[in-house]
Amino acid sequence: MSETSTVFPSTPQWEGDGTHRIPFLTYTSDALYQRELERFFYKGHWCYVGLEAEVPNAGDFKRTVVGERSVIMVRDASGAINVVENVCAHRGMRFCRERHGNRKDFVCPYHQWSYTLKGDLQGVPFRRGVKQDGQVHGGMPADFKTSEHGLTKLQVATRGGVVFASFDPEVESFESYLGPAILGYFDRLFNGRTLKILGYNRQRIPGNWKLMQENIKDPYHPGLLHTWFVTYGLWRADNKSQLRMDSRFRHAAMISTRGTAGQAGQVTQVSSFKADMQLNDPSFLDIVPEPWWGGPTAVMTTIFPSVILQQQVNSVSTRHIQPSGHGSFDFVWTHFGFEDDDEEMTQRRLRQANLFGPAGFVSADDGEVIEFSQQAFESKPFHRTLAELGGHAVEDTEHMVTETLIRGMYRYWRDVMEA
Repeated sequence: MSETSTVFPSTPQWEGDGTHRIPFLTYTSDALYQRELERFFYKGHWCYVGLEAEVPNAGDFKRTVVGERSVIMVRDASGAINVVENVCAHRGMRFCRERHGNRKDFVCPYHQWSYTLKGDLQGVPFRRGVKQDGQVHGGMPADFKTSEHGLTKLQVATRGGVVFASFDPEVESFESYLGPAILGYFDRLFNGRTLKILGYNRQRIPGNWKLMQENIKDPYHPGLLHTWFVTYGLWRADNKSQLRMDSRFRHAAMISTRGTAGQAGQVTQVSSFKADMQLNDPSFLDIVPEPWWGGPTAVMTTIFPSVILQQQVNSVSTRHIQPSGHGSFDFVWTHFGFEDDDEEMTQRRLRQANLFGPAGFVSADDGEVIEFSQQAFESKPFHRTLAELGGHAVEDTEHMVTETLIRGMYRYWRDVMEA
């Protein structure tokens, strides 16, 4: 397309049936964004809401989101985990403001309608009216039934201590949703051990939400953008690696095994490789292999549309993508360990978590390049990106020098969006 074109299309102009050239409008259209919310976040998909360890006791809750809708993950008295929408059935108020807490029930402060932890309406002030001068005045109609006015309840799937939810009552099973290949990597990380919450990071990134899914489906950039990764061998193109997708290409796993830091000739011409870079605190690279790794030192799993599961050496976390308009998203990191970790391993996980998060030695780069990309997309809506490394095919590979996972995601995107 001409650099001087002044045509501003209202819908993305894909080049044929492929997904190796992605229209900028895919990231900048408000109309497309609203359709994405409906088709990816509110129908037919499982979205991440949290970890069971965040609500260990009866009454514990966490306020989070599915798409742009506020929801509450709560453990009830029976020990079950429920997810309900944070919208009062009466006048539609978002009644819960705290991020975390403990409640015996939920009460909307506007008119004090109260709900059980399962989301059932249990109390309506003045439902029977008010008695004055021997007469009853007002109140709800005689045919009003509390059973018909509970909170919106989401479908809930829990596996390995992780909680997903869906607004769609007909959503497929979680296991089918992931598919056997990605489920295997999910179970590798969440293998039944009790999780322990270590802390949170939050940031708002001024870019389209899909760009973070792309970023963690993109093995091309880590050994080029991230000085840390390439210099210390944590993630490099010459590491033993694999790329895997589910059968519909929406989810993916990037698997890498750390090589010898700073020795391979293939990287000496890469500008981000700094052979003389030294650590003032070598404990950042105090890496201890764990039995559950099964070989790979890093596996980054993207579960479309809402979460990234990170295992980078001893640092493990979930990264929750929370869209906020077509050009912005909140990114919430939950760093965790395992209940059977000793104190030394807990401190190691916390130290290595400093590589990641909003100000991490690695991840700060990602937020910045996403912001700069979005700025360019907004200024040039008639243009497109290239995702042609490794050709045009969508397939699993045994190497990192490809953009196959990005092409795969957009094949799925085009199918669901009817683009």
